[in-house]
Amino acid sequence: MRIYLPGTWPMLQRLVKTGHFDPIGGTAFALTPRLRETYLSGDDEELEYVAMSEAARASLRLLGVEFGLGEDGVPARRVVVSADVDDVTLRPDLDAGAVRISGSVPLEAVASVHVDTAEAEHAVRQAAGAVDAADLGDMDAEFLIGEAEDHELAWYGPSEIAFLVELG
Repeated sequence: MRIYLPGTWPMLQRLVKTGHFDPIGGTAFALTPRLRETYLSGDDEELEYVAMSEAARASLRLLGVEFGLGEDGVPARRVVVSADVDDVTLRPDLDAGAVRISGSVPLEAVASVHVDTAEAEHAVRQAAGAVDAADLGDMDAEFLIGEAEDHELAWYGPSEIAFLVELG
């Protein structure tokens, strides 16, 4: 199953260093039956994009935690790692596309990485600080999330990840 793992720049650096991506709490997103039922229309590609977008929003939550811990040197870029894994558990208690995996994802299972460009950093930093308020219905905070989500994530193949991290 193709899954989308939310991450941060330090998590991407660890992937390059160790050859494994360690998702926080095993949380990932995928085109689940529940996600498919949520939408009246849309082909698999469109619904996969929805799952990836949910992972990108989860990446904002992870960034919000890192910034809250004083990690101001962390690049304000959403990171989503796309991978193909077999051991996936549906999470009906969370978002429609939420799944859980057990353990690390080896680099060999990574299909691609999606990362914000430098131009998105200001909007992403603002959104990371507002994501909790947006989840609680604050419309001003939701506007900030939308500003970040207006930036498309850049696509990188597995062979490009080390160069991406090196160039920062």
